[in-house]
Amino acid sequence: MNTEQEFEQQIAKCKNLFLKKAADYGTSWRIMRPASITDQIYIKARRVRSLEVNGTAMVDEGAEPEFIGIINYAVMGLIQLEKGFADTADLDVATAETLYDKYVNLALDLMRRKNHDYGEAWRMMRISSITDLILMKLYRIKQIEDHNGKTSVSEGIDAGYYDIINYAVFNLIKLSANE
Repeated sequence: MNTEQEFEQQIAKCKNLFLKKAADYGTSWRIMRPASITDQIYIKARRVRSLEVNGTAMVDEGAEPEFIGIINYAVMGLIQLEKGFADTADLDVATAETLYDKYVNLALDLMRRKNHDYGEAWRMMRISSITDLILMKLYRIKQIEDHNGKTSVSEGIDAGYYDIINYAVFNLIKLSANE
């Protein structure tokens, strides 16, 4: 299997959970402001790092569900950046699915371009190093959010979310290879 196929396989798992949760809760996440979504991703990334450092968990879930959550929240963040937050769950599930597909396809395109330029260097990296990159991107996003989205030379919040999606997919691929 090539990287693109592995990417699509992992995203299919993420999207499946996204749609199941949408069936249960609708699009209640639409009320979240982008900074709140960033904080949700941060919580999940910190839990992964804690699992990596401590090697034990009090909750019987490993890193995989957290990386799936990171991906899904990053997609929600991209949707919120496009649409703005709402006071109600104002998207139907079909529209949310269409937007989900739009953003994961843009992330896939970015992954293709970066993988070409970097020669799939992520394959030689440790899962923990990629987790640290996710946390670093989150700190950068939080700084940009604290500056009302303004940057002088840096990419914006959306670029951070795309990188986070790709890094989390890489870790899901690496985890699935270790099974």
